[in-house]
Amino acid sequence: MEFVAKIFSMAIAAIFVQNFVLARFLGLCPYIGVSKKLDSALGMGMAVIFVMTMASTFTWLIQTYLLVPFKIEFLQTIAFILTIASLVQLVEMVIQKTAPALYKALGVFLPLITTNCAVLGVAILNINEKFSFIEAILNGFFAGLGFTLVLLLMAGIREKLEKAELPKSMKGMPIAMIVAGCMALAFFGFAGLKI
Repeated sequence: MEFVAKIFSMAIAAIFVQNFVLARFLGLCPYIGVSKKLDSALGMGMAVIFVMTMASTFTWLIQTYLLVPFKIEFLQTIAFILTIASLVQLVEMVIQKTAPALYKALGVFLPLITTNCAVLGVAILNINEKFSFIEAILNGFFAGLGFTLVLLLMAGIREKLEKAELPKSMKGMPIAMIVAGCMALAFFGFAGLKI
């Protein structure tokens, strides 16, 4: 029962309290760039969930069974980026074959998952927090869920704002930045939760 409570608190923390986009300000490029349409935001979110979960799995294994035993922890960032890049290539090939419309809609933002600092951030956080193997995988999954949640919320709001009457100077990026700031303030309210 204690393990379930720990997993639940980890989920609440990763999704709401310490959200990588709104609390840690990581992964802002796809957050702003892909959040214009709900379908592309959902596709990007699913890709990020997969990459974060798999990256958490493989980077934990690499750190534990390769870098630490050979005392080459200083290569952590390089090893993690190579692992993430390989996973993104796999995701890109699968999406290109299975959903060409989504692949075209995501455009340049799909390969940018490779350099998405949120993915690297969750991998490094798993090591720094000394999570177990299962905890690292779950933290990566929950962080991906949090990323997808805010991406979908932003996409929904931006789709509504496209139909709203706004001053010309506020259309596009200015209103997106204001909405992003308001969302960050709203999620900041979760920081008061005692977990």
